[in-house]
Parts: sequence; C-alpha cells; structure tokens
Amino acid sequence: MYFRKLNTPTEYLGLMYDVLTKRRARVLKEEMQEGSPLFIVHAYVPVAESFGFADELRRWTSGAASALLVLSHWEAIPEDPFFVPKTEEEIEEFGDGSSVLPNTARKLIDAVRRRKGLPVEEKVVQHATKQRTLAQKV
Repeated sequence: MYFRKLNTPTEYLGLMYDVLTKRRARVLKEEMQEGSPLFIVHAYVPVAESFGFADELRRWTSGAASALLVLSHWEAIPEDPFFVPKTEEEIEEFGDGSSVLPNTARKLIDAVRRRKGLPVEEKVVQHATKQRTLAQKV
C-alpha cells in the first residue's frame, strides 16, 4: 500500500474523492490547512491502482491538486483468486461457479497477465444467445 498525502483546494475536494474511490483508496484523515483554502487528505492507495494516479488527479482537478507518494506497507488481499465452489454449501451459496463474479485478486492477476502478454482465462463469447451477425444475406 502506498501512503498518499494530497493537497487540494476546497472546490476540488469532491472530484479528488471521486478519483480516490475509483482507485480503491482508503482515506485515513482530512484536515484543512490553516491560513489557506487547501485541504490535506491522507489516504492509502493499493500499489496496483497507483499507475497513472497523479495524471488522472491532475486531469480531474485541472492541475489544482497535488499528491505525495510514499511506500507504506504490504497488505495481502483476503480473497482467493482461484476460488471455485466445490462443496454443497458453497454451490448453494455461490451457484455452480459459472456466474461467480471475478474477485479483486483475480482481476489484478488477469491485468498483470494481459500487460505481460500471457494468456488469460476468460470467455471470448460472454452471452451466446445475444450475439448475431450483422451481414444481411441476399
């Protein structure tokens, strides 16, 4: 996890929170800097979500916000990326496995595999009944 210290004017505080929420950040505290209209926000941002964070923050806030980045600590994701329901209780709770949404750990693994050009276990056809050809036969 990265520790982020963000400075932003009051009018861009909501936009900054939108960027933090989109990046799965955990806000620790916010405080107003005395004598100026700036807010200081302390947050933890996952390392995998930090790529392009500063550019996106500047784009959303028109360059008014700035961020300081420091590696804070490592934190394990509590989900199993290879989970498939096997017991009767799991099948009853989660279904047969075909409709289980990919968890966060699996999404991160797949993103790294795509970035490295490795194969990813995903369906090419998501909903076969909804697909049709666009060509008209004469």
